[in-house]
Amino acid sequence: MSRLPAKPLLVAFALAAVAELVCVAVGSRTGQLLAKPLLMPLLAAYVAARGGPRLLVAALLLGWGGDVFLLVPADAAFLAGMGCFAAGHLCYLTLFGRRRTRVDLAVGYGLVLAVALALLWPGLPAELRVPVAVYSLLLAAMACRASGLGPLAGAGGALFLLSDTLIATDVAEWTQPPAAGLWIMLTYLAAQALLTAGVLRAATGPSPTEGSPTVRTARPVHD
Repeated sequence: MSRLPAKPLLVAFALAAVAELVCVAVGSRTGQLLAKPLLMPLLAAYVAARGGPRLLVAALLLGWGGDVFLLVPADAAFLAGMGCFAAGHLCYLTLFGRRRTRVDLAVGYGLVLAVALALLWPGLPAELRVPVAVYSLLLAAMACRASGLGPLAGAGGALFLLSDTLIATDVAEWTQPPAAGLWIMLTYLAAQALLTAGVLRAATGPSPTEGSPTVRTARPVHD
């Protein structure tokens, strides 16, 4: 069975992303309920149309689960959403395999994790402290390991960490910067898009033309 053409799916993702950002900026809850659930399925469909790794598709669909749960204003939904994203990070970590990580980056991410948890800990609800700590460890590991795949994935991992740190400051009831919700969504969408681009580039080579045969590199990303 032939795959769907990839480019229209990527355009649809971009349009949904713009719609979501506009809805966040103007405070349209209804618009967000319509646009946000479309984002990761469209990006996952694009990956599938490109013949990308199944684990990448799984990571994006788990991100969709997290997106949907976080639309529900309840602690149980927040934990379920965090669980979905944690499972997605495990998919990314498996995709990255045993590629070498720079020591300075590992130390840097470790310091960022330790400082962030130390600052956020007093303001986090008691029942969320351990789940947030475990999730933050997975997230930092994913962000650090992503750098071994190249600059696109490395930037995506860093932006994912930034986006979720902004969410954590809200949960800890820190004073939020102007348009915090917009920055959270913008960095999250950029993170998922850059991670996707980085994994696809590593798996199939840079910028293959649509419909052309994919060429595996000497160090393929695990499927």
